[in-house]
Amino acid sequence: MDSLITRLGLALAIGLLVGLERGWRERDAPDRSRTAGIRTFGISGLLGGILAALANALGAVSVLVGGFIAFAAIFAWYKAREAAHDEDFSVTSVIAGLAVFALGALSVAGDYRAASAGGAALAAVLASREILHGLLKRLTWVELRSALILAVMTAIVLPVLPNRTMDPWGGFNPWEVWLLTVLMASISFAGYVAVRVLGTTRGLLVSSTIGAIVSSTAVTMALARDATSSSNPLPLAGAASLAAMVSLLRVCVVVLLIEPSVFVPAGIPAIAAALVFAGCGAFLLARVGGDQKGGALTRNPFELGPLLLFALLFAVVATASAALAAQFGGRGLLASSALAGTFDVDVSVLSALRLVKHSVAVETVGQAVLAALAANAIGRLSLAVFAGPVKFWLPLAGATVAAAAAGYCAMLLPNIELSRSLALP
Repeated sequence: MDSLITRLGLALAIGLLVGLERGWRERDAPDRSRTAGIRTFGISGLLGGILAALANALGAVSVLVGGFIAFAAIFAWYKAREAAHDEDFSVTSVIAGLAVFALGALSVAGDYRAASAGGAALAAVLASREILHGLLKRLTWVELRSALILAVMTAIVLPVLPNRTMDPWGGFNPWEVWLLTVLMASISFAGYVAVRVLGTTRGLLVSSTIGAIVSSTAVTMALARDATSSSNPLPLAGAASLAAMVSLLRVCVVVLLIEPSVFVPAGIPAIAAALVFAGCGAFLLARVGGDQKGGALTRNPFELGPLLLFALLFAVVATASAALAAQFGGRGLLASSALAGTFDVDVSVLSALRLVKHSVAVETVGQAVLAALAANAIGRLSLAVFAGPVKFWLPLAGATVAAAAAGYCAMLLPNIELSRSLALP
């Protein structure tokens, strides 16, 4: 896109696009009662492109700078008169006009692709006023604080952490620990937002499956407490089965994102178990009675204390797993994964996946992931037995045993096929 005429056309198009949005909002205003509409914004973008071209031709950037200052002064003066007449204190149109001028200049003197994307983004933001204002009204302080914590974790804390191992076994890397903490926090926050958007009044299906993105153990505990006062706990046990399914699928997504090579030994058995949990959950949910309730089963995932505890546990387990793997090989890794998975499956799985980079066999890491999932299922079932009635945890126990059997068979399937192929003449 080297032609000056083409670049000037892009500058004009950017102004017309933004002017279309601005003009549509003021389409009912009388003629000549508004400072800027579709034509004015279009000319503003073109003016920025022309001054940028003149600055390049003359080799004097002062032409563009002086033109921008003059344009800003004239545009702001007219908008000030309009605002005084309408008693309007919004400065959005002034900022939009300055942005259109600057993007027009960028389309001629700089990266035209960035200018094009910037113009589209500017028009989209301006057109999203109602959506953004509505979101702001529904947003609570806790949710805003959570989003700010995520931004600080990602943009401030992560870049300053050292990206190297700090222990003799190569297990503790502060940057990797925090990166994976941010990843898990983002997944949790996505689940929380989904619950806020969809609402929990749609019943057990929505609240349990989406809530399990944050914590399947927390969902199981909440369902077990509800089951103690329910005349028909079977649907609640079905919802707990679906939560277990979501937990397994979430681990599969994490494996694909972090270490795809482990998906075959760990992901296939996990998917087989998830399918069994899904079938059992659907069967039990079909027994829905009239007194079931779909309460809020999720928590805010961005309380700072749990986040720091997750990072601490992850660092400890990662270091211990590396040390045990170096000392005892695969058996040490399996033991540490099972122990950690009883308390937090995410910590255990992430710690095991990191060891692929430290020459631990992919099959061994896959077995460690499965050991963590099995231990977590046992721990979740133990809490259900402790907090819920027999009619709740007994069907859940049956679903867990069936899922474990399916996962075990899926894990053995590659070895059976290999034995058959070796037995062929």
